Amino acid sequence: MTCASCVKAVENALSRLEGVHEVNVNFASEKATLKIDRDLPLESLIKAIKDEGYDVVTIKQDFSVRGMTCAACVGAVERALKGLFGVIDVNVNLATEKATVEYIPTIVGFDDFKRVVTEQGYELQTITGEFIDRERQERERDYLDLKRRFVVSAVLSALILIGSLTSIPLLSNWFVLFILATPVQFWAGWRFYRAALLALRHLSTNMNTLVVVGTSAAYLYSVVATFLPEIFEAGGLKPHVYFDTSAVIITLILFGRLLEARAKGRTSEAIRKLIGLQAKTARVERDSAEVEIPVEEVIVGDTVVVRPGERIPVDGIIIDGYSSVDESMLTGESLPVEKRVGDLVYGGTINKEGRFKIRATKIGKDTVLAQIIRLVEEAQGSKAPIQRLADKVASIFVPTVIGIASVTFLIWYFFGPEPAFTRAMMNFIAVLIIACPCALGLATPTALMVGTGKGAERGILIRDAEALEIAHKIDTVVMDKTGTITRGEPELVDIISLNSASTEDLLLLAASLERASEHPLAEAIYRAAEKYNLRLKEPEEFSAIPGGGVSGILDRKRVFIGNLNLLEKEGIDISAVKEQVLRLNSEGKTAVILSVEGQAQAIFAIADSVKETSRQAIAELKNMGIEVVMLTGDNERTARRIAQEVGIDRFFAEVLPE
Repeated sequence: MTCASCVKAVENALSRLEGVHEVNVNFASEKATLKIDRDLPLESLIKAIKDEGYDVVTIKQDFSVRGMTCAACVGAVERALKGLFGVIDVNVNLATEKATVEYIPTIVGFDDFKRVVTEQGYELQTITGEFIDRERQERERDYLDLKRRFVVSAVLSALILIGSLTSIPLLSNWFVLFILATPVQFWAGWRFYRAALLALRHLSTNMNTLVVVGTSAAYLYSVVATFLPEIFEAGGLKPHVYFDTSAVIITLILFGRLLEARAKGRTSEAIRKLIGLQAKTARVERDSAEVEIPVEEVIVGDTVVVRPGERIPVDGIIIDGYSSVDESMLTGESLPVEKRVGDLVYGGTINKEGRFKIRATKIGKDTVLAQIIRLVEEAQGSKAPIQRLADKVASIFVPTVIGIASVTFLIWYFFGPEPAFTRAMMNFIAVLIIACPCALGLATPTALMVGTGKGAERGILIRDAEALEIAHKIDTVVMDKTGTITRGEPELVDIISLNSASTEDLLLLAASLERASEHPLAEAIYRAAEKYNLRLKEPEEFSAIPGGGVSGILDRKRVFIGNLNLLEKEGIDISAVKEQVLRLNSEGKTAVILSVEGQAQAIFAIADSVKETSRQAIAELKNMGIEVVMLTGDNERTARRIAQEVGIDRFFAEVLPE
């Protein structure tokens, strides 16, 4: 709103709605106070405001929800949160144990969310850095506890099975089977009982209810048959025990929960690795002095000082200095990018050589890296259409299954063959247990988490679950170059000698000087020397020249290794090498020149080489009728060379992540 007429327009729009009795819009605070009927939908108020060309301030926030075990739990939490006036949208994900809530902060807040979720028997918490660390520790403890209970349950269940299927004197004794089955039922299976009781307290059911009802029925039937067999005998029935049924079911479901917990832990590693790319502190200029502060305290406009080898803390513009920056984590460009005054740099990338100052332009959640992290988190937390269907069904699924199981019991009991009660009980248990895992409710989000997490580790960002579900309809595949088609690191591919010196001698000279440098090109030369098992020399003098190369003294001779600009600046004749360097550059290779005592001796060609399997994989995709497009942050020459080498017709070069 910009004026009084805006206020009037909003008031009129809201007043026209049926159920709105009083409206007061404050221009200064940009707030509207209303007196409305309790059943008036919030959506109609928001629509009325938006139709007038204004917007409603909302917040979308993630919360941790502990205690959920199945899709029915998800439904209970979503219904509780959606029932609050002021909540616009809710997305609860079982695999990530997170609830994403979009709400109007002036109407509803965390205390309301916590209250309604607690009333359903679950725990809701805000997500902070400290909470994430604590949550990881709790996950690890929970996983170890689950593993311990599963191992004990598996051992005891194996003994129970042996005793039930054989006539070994001790193990086949029903009293012994009872002793073995009891800890499985109530110690190993305690988490099922606890979750089912919490649900019952709030007059709801979930998948744990099915496990508890099914296994308890088998266990209690067996207990009665063991200690009160005369009850069956009085009715002319022969008693049987089913301790093996209840024990094995609990063991198998514990095993499934263990696999799920393991998948959750491994998948969250992808997010943690991305978060690990963020700098923890920043060196800023305050009152003409450099002060190291937590990166969260940097504000837009701060002057941030970045030294060689440091991770850049925030996005910004270079205002002083010169360097080369490793942007591979953002662009896939395997070689450092030269940066001068006026160039943009991004948080999480690494300053390789020079010292420079930047003016912070984006901080916190606005940085490019934070947006990538958010994208992965949203993909892991999003729901595929089939999962949304499962969550809707879950609320009526458990009561329906219990009803079907009860009907099954009655039909078998009154119309089935003898022993009718035993057969009725076993079929009752079978119906309950078959429904227990609720595959769509948990397997789908877990699979999505693993898929998006593994994709993130390999540089593939999956926007949401729906995109993954419809992937079978793909007719075009857009591939990143670095690390997907290529190996992802510079490699020495050729040595061109400009005199009679051997390849080994030239490599020995270059690697002896380059091993003191941290530049990726230097590392490529050093790795090549290691393959030849060369005994490198110790330079008598060494210095790195930002944006140019290195210089030093070896065997009392002045040696330069670098690009054409460096050699030209040092007054070295480059006429003999210039044409070859330009040719290598046109092939997408980086040329590094070795000069000794003012004379060019060799050219080292370095490139990011193609994986052996890339050409075959791309050919197979084409045979499937899928068009392959290459996307890269690298320069166009390199992109064209790689595309031609692997058989890709379309490519886009010098592309940024956003």
